[in-house]
Amino acid sequence: MNLTSIIVDDEANSRAILRNYLGKYCPSVRILGEAASVKETLVLLQSNTPDVLFLDVEMPYGNAFDLLEEVPDRTFEIIFVTAYDHYAVDALNAQATYYLLKPIAIDNLIKAVDHVSHIKNREKELQDTVLVPKVATAAGKITIPQQDGFEVLKISEILYCEADDNYTKIYLDKGQKLVSKTLKYFEESLHIHGFARIHKSHLVNVSKIIRYRKGKGGSVVLCSGKELSVSSSKKGTLLDYFK
Repeated sequence: MNLTSIIVDDEANSRAILRNYLGKYCPSVRILGEAASVKETLVLLQSNTPDVLFLDVEMPYGNAFDLLEEVPDRTFEIIFVTAYDHYAVDALNAQATYYLLKPIAIDNLIKAVDHVSHIKNREKELQDTVLVPKVATAAGKITIPQQDGFEVLKISEILYCEADDNYTKIYLDKGQKLVSKTLKYFEESLHIHGFARIHKSHLVNVSKIIRYRKGKGGSVVLCSGKELSVSSSKKGTLLDYFK
């Protein structure tokens, strides 16, 4: 699995060594950026979402643990890279994924990267599979994947779903959600719960329809007042729900 990373070390030479090792021995790791301090790292994290942080412990104006206190809801894994072994217990308490001692042993670096890859693969598998089984087993509820896990929604609160390239916007009685799944994915999962594909861009909760307007394909008006077009090819399927 490809991983994205940020290297944090106040020594330029140490960053260069790790960068070269990763490029040569762990080509699946893409470096998003490098930082030499807690402040620089926080700036990078504002615009990047890495899979893993290669993190030195001792830095000027704060250490690694000060940094982690500033990011309590982190989704990235941590690989500590330090010359000191007495931080191991603190690293464990900070839920580090791996602890590497300098000078870095190539075999240990590869093991650390493989370990993170395994964790991220398992998370991805969970996100990819959690929707369908949860729809089938959790009465009236659906789970939608998110970066840091998944969120549970009541199916009865979904008005309609709208395609947005490889994403889907889910419109609820109150608010909306953007999910990194295609509309077809939701169509296959929700059709047994009374959702009809009325257009290439829209999947509607039929129970939310309060009016149908005639036309080539016509349109439906939802209880929220939203009006959506019905394609001519989907018209028959929709009307079958009201026989």
